[in-house]
Amino acid sequence: MPGGRLTHQDRRRIADGLAEGLSHTEIAARLNRPLSTITREVARNGGRDGYRADEAHQATRQRARRSQPVPADRGSGAVGDLEERFTEIMISTGLSRMTARVLAALYLTDSGSLTAAELARHLQVSPASISKAVAELEQQELIRRDRDPRRRRDRYVIDADAWFRGWMASARQNTLLADFARQGAETLGATSPAGARLRDIGDFFHHVGHAMLEAAEQWRAAYTAGRTTGRV
Repeated sequence: MPGGRLTHQDRRRIADGLAEGLSHTEIAARLNRPLSTITREVARNGGRDGYRADEAHQATRQRARRSQPVPADRGSGAVGDLEERFTEIMISTGLSRMTARVLAALYLTDSGSLTAAELARHLQVSPASISKAVAELEQQELIRRDRDPRRRRDRYVIDADAWFRGWMASARQNTLLADFARQGAETLGATSPAGARLRDIGDFFHHVGHAMLEAAEQWRAAYTAGRTTGRV
């Protein structure tokens, strides 16, 4: 089934397709699978040149065994370790440490919603530090602000669309950069070294921005379909 897990035979067909020089899109069509499934499968198992069906299947089985969920004690160090790991990953994407800590705290609370005072208390930092961090997250559209009319204070919220909005904001930035670079190339002259450089930059970010928008819309459609069928 297109939505089911890859079988050992599927992986052998992927390996055969790679050996034939087929693109991921062609392999996905051959297996009647989403392109993202094939891309992810190859990337996590050695890449185009290193993919081996038997090794990929064994590695997937081992990962599945390791990822069996163990209920976490909210009062234990396991959740703190998880929060720290999440923080480090977010820092590697370019967020400052405090901004990454705020994002991790919001994601790992059951409500997905905290006030500035609650964040400051949880992270043991000043309200000013929280204010700067949430401003950065709001600018990137990774969180939203809700007003609590009863207590006259704001709550900062993580919802299902947070990463979608953030991704779309990034795609829009790429589009703006592409437009600027292309206009700059016209100003400098496309035949000059600087103009040619800007033209290439503009073409790159135009392509990347367009691909990001398409990927986001494909995810939204798949996510909505999954919720409708109960798979999400």
